Amino acid sequence: MKQITIRKSVNYEGVGLFTGAPVKITLLPAASNSGVTFIRTDLPQRPRIPVSIDNVESLYRRTCLAKEGVRIETVEHFLAALAGLGIDNLEVEINSSELPAVDGSAQPFIDLLNQAGLAEQDAPKKVFPLKKPVSFTEKDISLIALPNDKPNLTIDYTLEYDAPLIGTQHRNIEINTPNFIKEIAPARTFCLTSEIDHFKAQGLGKGANYQNTLVVDKDKVVNNKLRFPDEFVRHKILDLIGDMYLLNTRLIGRVIAVKSGHEQNLIFVKRLAETVSETLTGTAPRTRAWLDIRELQNILPHRYPFLLIDKVIEMDGYQKAVGIKNVTINEPYFQGHFPGQPVMPAVLQIEAMAQMAGALLIRRAGNENKLGILLAIDKVKFRKTVVPGDQLRIEAETIRYKSRTAEVFTRALVDGELAAEAYLKFMLVDKNA
Repeated sequence: MKQITIRKSVNYEGVGLFTGAPVKITLLPAASNSGVTFIRTDLPQRPRIPVSIDNVESLYRRTCLAKEGVRIETVEHFLAALAGLGIDNLEVEINSSELPAVDGSAQPFIDLLNQAGLAEQDAPKKVFPLKKPVSFTEKDISLIALPNDKPNLTIDYTLEYDAPLIGTQHRNIEINTPNFIKEIAPARTFCLTSEIDHFKAQGLGKGANYQNTLVVDKDKVVNNKLRFPDEFVRHKILDLIGDMYLLNTRLIGRVIAVKSGHEQNLIFVKRLAETVSETLTGTAPRTRAWLDIRELQNILPHRYPFLLIDKVIEMDGYQKAVGIKNVTINEPYFQGHFPGQPVMPAVLQIEAMAQMAGALLIRRAGNENKLGILLAIDKVKFRKTVVPGDQLRIEAETIRYKSRTAEVFTRALVDGELAAEAYLKFMLVDKNA
C-alpha cells in the first residue's frame, strides 16, 4: 500500500458549527511523509498545526488541535473523511479557527476530496498491526483495542442515550473505503433538545441549525429525517474514526467502544500512541505533558508569579490528574520568606494544590468558560518541609461534582513522601459573571 495525497487544490466555504464564524478552507497536495497540516492564513506568519495526538486540546463535544495558542476546532468529521479515503498527506489552508460544519457529517468532505482526485505516492503507507490490548475505562464508558485477524480496523460500538428515539444502538463494521462511504460518512451529528440551553449558555452552537445537526425531541427528529434508523451510533463511529486518525498510522485491530465521546476517545488514542511508539522504537515512550504551561494558561486565570503549576503529566478522564511544580531558589517569595533558610510557604503549597484541582475541574467537558473559586479548605495536613530544588508531585482527585460545586482531594509529594494534603471545595462560576 502506498501513501496518498490529492491531485489538485479545491476549496469550500461555510460556517463553523460551534463558533458560527464564516470560514474558507483550501485543500492542497502535500509531499510523501509530510502528514496533514492546517495553516491559519488569517494570522500573521501563517502558523502551521500538524495533525497529531500531541497537538490535541480538550474542548466540549468536539476535537481541537492547538499549537502555541493557535487553534483549529471541530476537526473530527474532516479527519474521518481522510481516514475513510486513506489520504495520508495534505495541507489545509483555513482562514478561521473552526472547520465548516457542512451538513454535520463527513459526506461533503468525501465529495470535496473526490473532486480534487486522489494521487498515489511512492512512499509506503504507515501501518501498525496491534499486537497487545490497549484500554481505557471511566465509569460506564470503555474503549478497548485488540489484535485483529482481519486486514483492516474493525469497530464495535454500543451507544446508550436517554431518549426513546435513540435508546441503545449497536453496530459492528469493518472500516474500508467502500464501507465508510456507504455506511458511515453520511451519518450526522446530533443533540437532544434538553441540551440546547446548555450550548447557548456556553456561547456554543452558533452555527448549528436543523440541517447540520439532528435535534432529537423524545421520539422524533425536529424538522429533519434520519438517513439510517441507527444514524446516531453510526455518527459515533464516524467521530471515533476521526479521532483515531490522530495516530498518524493506519491501525489494524479491533476496537470495542461503549458510550465514548471525544474526551474519552482522545485519552484512548494517546494510550494507543504510546503503544505504537514503544513498539516501533523498542523503548518506553517519552513522557509528554498532557498540559504544558501554555495549555495551562488557557485553562487557569493565574499568571507569573502566581501560576504555581508547571505542567500536567497524567489525566484520567475528569476524575484524576497529576501535575508538577518545580521549586527553585528563583521563586520571588524566597526574597522575603526565610531568605537565610528558604522554605516554600505552606499557604502556597495549598495554592498549588488548588490550581491543580482547578485545572482538573475546568478541563471537564462543558467547563471551558468557567472559573473555579475556592470555597473551603478542610483536613489540611503538612508533613514535610519543601525547599528549593524539590519537585512537588501534586495529585488531585474529584470526590464530588455538581453543576455549580465540586470537592477535590489533593496531596503534594516530594520524592514519594507526603508533603501536604487537603480537601478543597470549589464553586464553578462563569468567567464573565
